[in-house]
Amino acid sequence: MDMRRFLLVLDMDLLAIDEELDLEPINHIVGQQEQGPCEVTVLSLAKTPEQKLPAMEMLLGAKVGKFPVAPRPDHDVSASAEHRMNLAVRHLKMIGCEASGIISDQDLLPAVRAETRGHAYDGVIVATGMQAGSRLARLLHLDPVRRLRRRWGKRLRVFEGEPVAG
Repeated sequence: MDMRRFLLVLDMDLLAIDEELDLEPINHIVGQQEQGPCEVTVLSLAKTPEQKLPAMEMLLGAKVGKFPVAPRPDHDVSASAEHRMNLAVRHLKMIGCEASGIISDQDLLPAVRAETRGHAYDGVIVATGMQAGSRLARLLHLDPVRRLRRRWGKRLRVFEGEPVAG
């Protein structure tokens, strides 16, 4: 039986999103593993969307004299991405998958396109805490997930949790 290959794209800790979504991402991967041997490449996104504080939050903060805290400027997103990738690879190996990992400093769409252009995958699994694309892009079906769906169809599985905080 041929080994099936999957790309797992993460912008947050796999176990955190898995817990938030009642184990759906891991159960999906276990289901793939039960159908035959599979290999998973973890693509950990190091680029985080710029955190803009909502205007209402700023106004409320000004009213009470306490402003919201933005992400620390010294936060090393590449170290976080590497840690996230290593944890996911370790967890996937524990459930029986062959697993490896890579880090990308690109946004979701270009990162997936770059990786899938150079390697053959049977499916792409996106486990994300970010709301991919603006509201207008989602309405016009131009957001990254919809654009990936055009290419991957039913071979794309998306698990979205709460938006990533700072």
